[in-house]
Amino acid sequence: MGQPLPNPTTLLFSKPCTFLFILIICILGFYTLHYPHASPSHSNPQTALRFRRNFLSSATNSTVAAYLRALTQHPHLAGTKPSLDTIHYVQSHFSGLGLQTHTAHYDALLSYPLRSSLSAHFSNGSHVDIPLSEPGFSDDGVVQPYHAYSPSGSAHAKVVFVNYGGGEDYRALEALGVNVSGCVVIARRGGELPRSEAVRNAEKRGAVAVLLYTEGDRRFNKGFERGFVMNGVGDPLSPGWGGVDGAERLDLDDPEVLKRFPNIPSLPLSAEAAGTILGSLGGAPAPPGWRAGVERVGPGPTVVNFTYEGEKKMVTIQNVFAVIKGLEEPDRYVLLGNHRDAWTYGAVDPNSGTAALLDIARRYALLIHSGWKPRRTIILCSWDAEEFGIVGSTEWVEQNLVNLGSKAVAYLNVDCAAQGPGFFVGATPQLDNLILEVTKKVKDPDLESSTVYENWLATNSVIDIQRLSGVDSDFAPFVQHAGVPSIDIYYGRDFPVYHTAFDSYDWMTKFGDPLFHRHVAVAGIWGLIALHLADDSILPFNYFSYVDQLKHYKDVLSHLLDGSTSLDPLTTAIEEFANAAREAENEAQKLREEEGSSEFVMLKKRALNDRLMLAERGFLDSDGLEGRQWFKHLVYGPPTDHGSKLFVFPGVADAMNQAKSMKAGRGQAKLRHEIWRVARAIQRAARSLKGEIH
Repeated sequence: MGQPLPNPTTLLFSKPCTFLFILIICILGFYTLHYPHASPSHSNPQTALRFRRNFLSSATNSTVAAYLRALTQHPHLAGTKPSLDTIHYVQSHFSGLGLQTHTAHYDALLSYPLRSSLSAHFSNGSHVDIPLSEPGFSDDGVVQPYHAYSPSGSAHAKVVFVNYGGGEDYRALEALGVNVSGCVVIARRGGELPRSEAVRNAEKRGAVAVLLYTEGDRRFNKGFERGFVMNGVGDPLSPGWGGVDGAERLDLDDPEVLKRFPNIPSLPLSAEAAGTILGSLGGAPAPPGWRAGVERVGPGPTVVNFTYEGEKKMVTIQNVFAVIKGLEEPDRYVLLGNHRDAWTYGAVDPNSGTAALLDIARRYALLIHSGWKPRRTIILCSWDAEEFGIVGSTEWVEQNLVNLGSKAVAYLNVDCAAQGPGFFVGATPQLDNLILEVTKKVKDPDLESSTVYENWLATNSVIDIQRLSGVDSDFAPFVQHAGVPSIDIYYGRDFPVYHTAFDSYDWMTKFGDPLFHRHVAVAGIWGLIALHLADDSILPFNYFSYVDQLKHYKDVLSHLLDGSTSLDPLTTAIEEFANAAREAENEAQKLREEEGSSEFVMLKKRALNDRLMLAERGFLDSDGLEGRQWFKHLVYGPPTDHGSKLFVFPGVADAMNQAKSMKAGRGQAKLRHEIWRVARAIQRAARSLKGEIH
């Protein structure tokens, strides 16, 4: 046998090398002390480009598929014992890659079913017991279909079909002389109307119970769309603060808690069962444009016997984090998040996103092993209990609000990474340009020899980046409560097995993304955006897009008001914001052209980055929206009336809705005040971007 290789440490400390070793250490120490910003990841653009190319090239479809298969072996509803398996799986994955890993625990009030039953009784004397579970899944630990936070209750009453259950639908029924008081209503899910509002609309009009069903692919018409019917987001017993151990808790009978829950029971219904009941209705004819095949809306003569019993209980939920510490700006955070909990198996929702997040962690670990260190800190976030009302992320944001407000660069969300074909993205507008640039670098999963950007443009004729006014996923607390610039990315829309037991690995491999190309594309876009935000010396925020959006929103509002109210305050504020955007972009361009990395230049870049990062916080108002103080963003947020034609400026949208039932002078005063509030928010953002104190 040959001589064994010498130990590197023994070699280093042999006598001839001792002096040289000490000299090297001294030089390195001097260099680190005087040039703390030097980093192999950022020393030149070519190095950064190499790491980004390595990130994209290290993707493997089979690896993502393996992650998804492991995550979907069993149903994992938040707060249940099987959910612990996915917590441990994600945590072990992060720590196994050598990433700094920790969890955050919260106690939250969640809601679970105990028993339910439903039967339909027809005018000919026959009746049918409606099955309340998907066939073939009863022994797999799949939770029975229910609505979280629905009160227990029973009803024996005639049925009325209310279309989607929105305000316009009830007005159409009233015009036909149809009264839903004392009835059980059936509504179909669709549009922007949340379940909670569909139930409350029925409650306001005297209905005794609600059945909600989802239309879709006939192959899955036995599926039940589970969901929550609570108002607002986060743990209802700790509104506005994190529900950590020993935290203050409101009582269940506190008025602030009670107003978040409906007072009449509800259940999900399969499309198949809904068709059986709807086809038996008499009464008034269905209005034009309502569901095809429904000729009559009731009431009756069909009667349903409805029973639901559930329980609300405190459970412990866990968020899991992996932290990649920034070398130069460790106190600036780029956050990537996805929720982990699911109503059933959750192959699409949310574990297609979880699989992509795990793959990003794997690829980042490979970059670290090849010498990469991010300039800023990257945090990978796996949220719990999103399906109960965005609970896990909301509690964490509330607990860390001050640090996020001063240190969070951006939050990048993926919920359902792969639902089907078509690329979709929502964002706060300063991130638009970055999204466009990154999608030009990622291969399209559905069109050979094309980029995501090219196919996106060809499919839609125009690039459509949506905005984040809805309460749809974990971006909501970051944007609407903390004012953090955010992105939400996904492939496909309105998949037919949403929140049903059919949302399985088998469905994904047959329909959603058989080759896992879309998973890989989402992970590529998601991870590459984060690399830019973590490594670019000047944050790639461009506020010109924000200016254009604000001008567009003002024009929409002007059209709706038809000259009845002055928008001069908005016009002036937007112009001030435009000037600030121009100055910031000019300053950024000059700093990009400056050579070297002197301490003075780095400090100037840091100061500009802070202004670019913090400008979004200016759109927050400390008082929040009237009656909904948790929502503090005055540009993006949900209106009280989801039938509103104004999809931004939620406070203004609420005032326009309220003015309809107020005396003209008082309604106008309220509307003017909300317009001024938005104008002041835009001015705050402009001054934050300028960095000036007046």
